[in-house]
Amino acid sequence: MASHRRPKQPSRTRVTVLTTAAAAAVALSSQAANAAPSEKPSKDEVKAKVDKLYEEAEHATEKYNGAKEKQEKLQKEISTIQDNVARGQEELNDLRDGLGSMASAQYRSGGIDPSVQLFLSADPDDYLDKASTLDQLSGQQVEALKKIQVKQRELAQQRSEASGKLKDLSSTRTELGKKKSEVQAKLAEAQKLLNTLTAAEKAALAAEEERATRASERTALTTPSAPATGRAASAYSAAQSKIGSPYVYGASGPSSFDCSGLTSWAFAQAGIAIPRTSQAQASAGPRIYSQSDLQVGDLVFFYGDLHHVGFYAGNGQVLHAPRTGTVVRYESINNMPYQFGVRI
Repeated sequence: MASHRRPKQPSRTRVTVLTTAAAAAVALSSQAANAAPSEKPSKDEVKAKVDKLYEEAEHATEKYNGAKEKQEKLQKEISTIQDNVARGQEELNDLRDGLGSMASAQYRSGGIDPSVQLFLSADPDDYLDKASTLDQLSGQQVEALKKIQVKQRELAQQRSEASGKLKDLSSTRTELGKKKSEVQAKLAEAQKLLNTLTAAEKAALAAEEERATRASERTALTTPSAPATGRAASAYSAAQSKIGSPYVYGASGPSSFDCSGLTSWAFAQAGIAIPRTSQAQASAGPRIYSQSDLQVGDLVFFYGDLHHVGFYAGNGQVLHAPRTGTVVRYESINNMPYQFGVRI
């Protein structure tokens, strides 16, 4: 027989809890709907973030340049060693052929010496270690065997050196790839930020930069109190001829440059070889710490890690390749944290 008991009613406590939860959910939903959308970063905020990313990218660029320079140096050294090994092997073969000729002549003149037979069937190093047999050889044969032994040791050492440098080259290439990826990531992030600006905001930023560049150019071209002289004058003149050339990370001319690429290229035009990276260039000559003592054509270095370099242009201005998206241009020395100058 079916039960006719009334279904159990929810308690007042449970109804109250459910009602309260529902009300809270409605309130939160209403607040979310009425909340103001997140504010778009201003043009100046975007510029500050982009400038910071470009600075980080340039720091990575100088590390990239250092790894690239090391790679090129190692490749040259390895090539030289390999050439030396090839020539040494030819010399070793000639020495062995010469000793073989001696043995053949000895055989034709009445039989081959037992000690020479031993040599022909064993390694010369092992043979020379058997000092008791040396008295059976002629002086000429002993000298030939000693030359072979020396040459073999030289070749073994050179091959070992080449092997070590090849391992170093492999790790350098890995580092190079990592730094390249780091630079590209920073530049991509900067570009993503720039893409959030409107066309009008981008135009405004470009106009601001153009006005600052024109002002720096006028100031720099005013007769400086300490004009360039000698080699520095030639290098500075070469750099001036590249005003307007684009900044490209890792580039060292003649049509595009990064900061240390411009300075190293310019001094090369003056017949002076200086290191490729800004950090290495910082030790290329005596340092000038006071800006008042700088002369046109001195190298000037910025930031605590010295990852940026340019030419002092006089009147408180520098001529440099600033960063991605810019060109070789004049700029106030006070736009960056000055460390010291170097006179080449």
